[in-house]
Amino acid sequence: MSARIIGIAGPSGSGKSELSRRLSAATGASIVSLDSYYRDLGHLTLAERDRTNFDEPGSMDDALLLEQCMALSDGRPVDVPHYDFSCHTRVAGTQRIEAGKTVIVEGLFTLYWNDLRHLLHASVYVDLEDEVCYARRLARDVRERGRTPESVELQYLSTVRPMAERYIWPTRRHADIVVRGDALLEESVATVLRFVDGRPLTSPAASGSASP
Repeated sequence: MSARIIGIAGPSGSGKSELSRRLSAATGASIVSLDSYYRDLGHLTLAERDRTNFDEPGSMDDALLLEQCMALSDGRPVDVPHYDFSCHTRVAGTQRIEAGKTVIVEGLFTLYWNDLRHLLHASVYVDLEDEVCYARRLARDVRERGRTPESVELQYLSTVRPMAERYIWPTRRHADIVVRGDALLEESVATVLRFVDGRPLTSPAASGSASP
């Protein structure tokens, strides 16, 4: 049985992950996070890893992401890699993701790649002002990823914001639905589900057919 895939994109700190979790709770859908698909930089020194631009599409293993999303779309399970942000490497083990009826794919570049967009039954963009996104990212990276406030600020100003302007913000035009990252989550979940429930399961979203 094929699975319908809901794609959720938006800038860092906009609220993609929380919306995904709420949608998963409402539907029982599995979540595939693009954060799991950063390229393994274990062959580089730690200093070289720290200088890597993680906010441009080339930092992602998009071939593996597409391969696994195609498998999920066909109803087949996949083994998603584990990525450690503290050292920018993949770590041992994988996470088994079952396709089920619905799968949520969320991350910065979910609406960037044309081939991935063609797999989506619904595409969602979470929009939020840049200054709010920065405040959220600062709190998250210090709390969850072992970063210092100074390093977060430097990265945000040097790569996160300019790369969002170049690669992420433009993907808003590919979305079937745009929701606010500061709206009530219950309302955003209801908006997405109304759209998904009204779309035939056998017909992936046709929007976003143009190349990025």
